Amino acid sequence: MTRSLPIGLLVALTYVSAAGSGGAERTAPRILDVPIGLDRYVPAPADNPITPEKIALGRRLFFDTALSKDGRTACASCHRPSRHFTDGRRVSRGVFGREGQRNTPSILNRAYGQSGFWDGRARTLEDQVRAAVAGDRDLGLSMEEAVARVRRDADYARAFETALGGPPTAERLAQAVATFVRSRLSANSAFDRFLTGDVPALGALERRGLELFNGRARCARCHAGPLLSDESFHNTGVAWVEGSFRDPGRATVTGRSDDLGAFKTPTLREIARTAPYMHDGSIARLIDVIEFYDRGGQPNPNLDPDIRPLQLTAGDKAALLAFLRSLSGRITEGP
Repeated sequence: MTRSLPIGLLVALTYVSAAGSGGAERTAPRILDVPIGLDRYVPAPADNPITPEKIALGRRLFFDTALSKDGRTACASCHRPSRHFTDGRRVSRGVFGREGQRNTPSILNRAYGQSGFWDGRARTLEDQVRAAVAGDRDLGLSMEEAVARVRRDADYARAFETALGGPPTAERLAQAVATFVRSRLSANSAFDRFLTGDVPALGALERRGLELFNGRARCARCHAGPLLSDESFHNTGVAWVEGSFRDPGRATVTGRSDDLGAFKTPTLREIARTAPYMHDGSIARLIDVIEFYDRGGQPNPNLDPDIRPLQLTAGDKAALLAFLRSLSGRITEGP
């Protein structure tokens, strides 16, 4: 049975332009199998359109340990397909086993994102690739050395010519990996099908959770739109420990004191499959995330004004948990 949906049940679906920012163009979806719930036009920079050849080259680079200083680490070491492109660790572990400071976010649907990293310091996916290759707790290799290693491989040389029209360079390497990332999409969840009019896709408990999500639980104030993220930065208090900010967050980028402890709103797509949670991986279970927000987060001088005690009942929490689990969808991998 299908019917139109009551406005009151709809999560705050302010669908932003698929073009995003940074001069992105609207890319025809024929190359990618875009699942229900995402904009059919997948954004990409005008100088780096999505092509099957570039996706294939980017996939090979993404899994290649030769792009790391220790020769044992790859992008896929943290962004594991089997874990929905996360790693299941509290914080990331990069080259030589070095622990990072923050949890590994999924790359799914990042084609639609507005910035990269928890603090938003990468303006484009290409910038994020360059930073990850060079990061001393990521792959730890200069882009120059990464290119030199790739150039020694004749198969890579041919693939770069085919996909990007020239020999390996730092720019082309970043473009190829970024294109692969843009091709990793996830949607067509029970929630997405519900929004298209398939009301039975969500059970009664999940529909109650959706009402709470969009209403009294205040989740949709930040987790809105097709990504279920406003792509902005908020202080929930996770970084506030014993009277100071353990991680300055967004302030590292902006230098603004009011950005201390603020981090990018993570997507809620695949949230039930991508534990642990928060920027530092400090919360292991999804129900404990709900408990954290029910308490009103962690009080601190920069706490976001939308974060406040919710006074949810046990039934409310169970309904919210059921709804969040309904956000697990189908991952498409491109050509």
